[in-house]
Amino acid sequence: MHRDFTKEAEALVAQMTVKEAAEQLIYDAPALERLGIPAYNFWNEGLHGTARTGTATVFPQAIGLAAMFDCDLLQEIADVIATETRAKYNEASRREDRGIYKGITLWSPNINLFRDARWGRGQETYGEDPYLTSRLGVSFIKGLQGEDKYLKTAATAKHFAVHSGPEAVRHSFDAKADAKDLEETYLPAFRAAVCEGDVETVMGAYNRTNGEPCCGSNFLLKEKLRDEWKFDGHVVSDYGAILDFHEHHHVCETAEDSAAKALNAGCDLNAGRVYDHLYEAYEHGKVTEEQIRTAAVRVMRTRFRLGMFADDCRYDALGWQDVDTKEHRALAYEAGCRSVVMLKNDGLLPLSADKIKTIGVIGPTAASVDVLNGNYNGTASKYVTNLDGIRAAAGENVRLLYSEGCHLFKDEVQPLAKPDDRISEAVCVAENSDVVVLCLGLDASIEGEEGDAGNAFAAGDKESLYLLKSQQRLFDAVSKTGTPIILVINTGSAMDVSKQEPSCSAILQCWYSGECGGEALGDIIFGKSVPGGRLPVTVSYEGTLPEFTDYSMKGRTYRYMEGEALYPFGYGLGYSKVAYDAFSIGEEAEDGTVKARISLKNEGSFPAEETVQIYVCNHAAAEANGWDSSAQPRYSLCAFKHVKLAAGESTEAEITIPATAFESVNTDGKRVRLSGSYTLFGGGQQPDARSETLTGRKCLKEEIVIK
Repeated sequence: MHRDFTKEAEALVAQMTVKEAAEQLIYDAPALERLGIPAYNFWNEGLHGTARTGTATVFPQAIGLAAMFDCDLLQEIADVIATETRAKYNEASRREDRGIYKGITLWSPNINLFRDARWGRGQETYGEDPYLTSRLGVSFIKGLQGEDKYLKTAATAKHFAVHSGPEAVRHSFDAKADAKDLEETYLPAFRAAVCEGDVETVMGAYNRTNGEPCCGSNFLLKEKLRDEWKFDGHVVSDYGAILDFHEHHHVCETAEDSAAKALNAGCDLNAGRVYDHLYEAYEHGKVTEEQIRTAAVRVMRTRFRLGMFADDCRYDALGWQDVDTKEHRALAYEAGCRSVVMLKNDGLLPLSADKIKTIGVIGPTAASVDVLNGNYNGTASKYVTNLDGIRAAAGENVRLLYSEGCHLFKDEVQPLAKPDDRISEAVCVAENSDVVVLCLGLDASIEGEEGDAGNAFAAGDKESLYLLKSQQRLFDAVSKTGTPIILVINTGSAMDVSKQEPSCSAILQCWYSGECGGEALGDIIFGKSVPGGRLPVTVSYEGTLPEFTDYSMKGRTYRYMEGEALYPFGYGLGYSKVAYDAFSIGEEAEDGTVKARISLKNEGSFPAEETVQIYVCNHAAAEANGWDSSAQPRYSLCAFKHVKLAAGESTEAEITIPATAFESVNTDGKRVRLSGSYTLFGGGQQPDARSETLTGRKCLKEEIVIK
């Protein structure tokens, strides 16, 4: 018999006093011994591994996982994260350790749109495309929550909504987005998380959206989340976000008023201390008993769904033997390989250990563990840095020379340091090497969240898309030696390396690559594995992005940009040439979906990790219905599929294009299925001239008429 967790929660909350119910609405909820309720801290993180609570498997950062373009693999990774989180929770609970980061409510994934490459927290996202983010977000949520009668862990879709920097003003900023941009770009991933992923929790953002603080927004929390999408889980504030109501947004006078505003809008759980004043708000008539109890039921329902008050939850059997296993590490290695995006290769890669006598490894990220971790990370029992991985893959017969080259910090942050004191050593290494692997980039102390140590110069955001000045000087010095350069970039975002690109034989974008990131890198460089990642973001040229605080999508992302990208969304090279032909589109089905078939062949001598991509353009249908086609996206990703191909292998991929691909958004923010002709593009990249130039192949094109 199916259990009604809501009724069980209602029965338990009915036994609480109003004050007791209110006390359960703070993230570090106290024990209520007379009802058998232990203390519980809702705050835990699982962005790319169980975070901040000791040993755990560390997968590549979320933006790297997005580069895999693989929903199935991402769901498998999320399941591992849930397993380790459950196991650690069980072990901690047995020892009455109920502190922060010990729970099974994970405040992940971050499904905000990475609309601007300067945003420091963009590394936590799945990139700039709402369809890709929606699909990956749903898969991650399903992996975290499992398919049992109880949730394995509770996932959280954050930060709702219209939240993507700047970090420095996130506590006071009003993100203004029109109805079309909201529905077309900013909200689809959240709708999918709720309506398809059955996500248990939604976290409100710090900022205001169109005048309303997100954690007190009637539009977001009532009209959209509860009324339109029928969300039945609980809403949690971001940490301190309700405090911002009176301290930074100035929409309330006191903490009591802020608590009332948040609860009235539908924020059930406070990450912070403002709900300490909630009972006072009740006593003063600002909130009702019913509102408090309704929120308490939603919060307690989550704990019931997690099996906290049951004796038949199979996840209770997980323990320390299920953490940091060899199988989990193998998955981290696979993800590390699959996330690498090869941006350039003039034929130098893969290297042959039989032909290379000496390899130079240079750069501030070569021996860094921090560039493996990113932010919101756990602690691996073993890390393989870029330097370690290259050394292992090269083998004993290849001499490896190493130089740090320069320090990893912004020049102006530590004026007493000498940023160029290692350059002469780096030049010496390059001159004595057959090939140089130059490891550059950032880490989470420079690029990340507001308040993180070390990045106060921009509150975690990037001031520029260029490499740090010290790294530019290092690159210039090494490139003058004439030794071939393989540029390895470890960042959580897109970097403009247009100045460096002409001097590179190969460029690998490796993100923050996880505990096995260096092993994956070494194996790819020496051909023991193949690169197959695709860019989940556009790599733009410095100076071409709109004003950071402008939330209009005009000129942003591949769907609306007006110029040419350095490296386009969806782009990535492999070691084999994959040819596409025979792209065909079926008839529109009764449910509005369309079947597409596309043939592809690996024409090279290496295996291929290929991502089939289909894009849709609605311009003809828009014009036929009297719409302004210039206000529509250029085209949008509407389907993708990962395909493995052995050398010489051919296959036909069948992909279902969802009905939503043929929906358009009008100026009122309403979704409309326009009848008329649509253009569909199929291939291994988006259908832009830059992608065609870089890959040497064109997308195939078909037309379909939607009734």
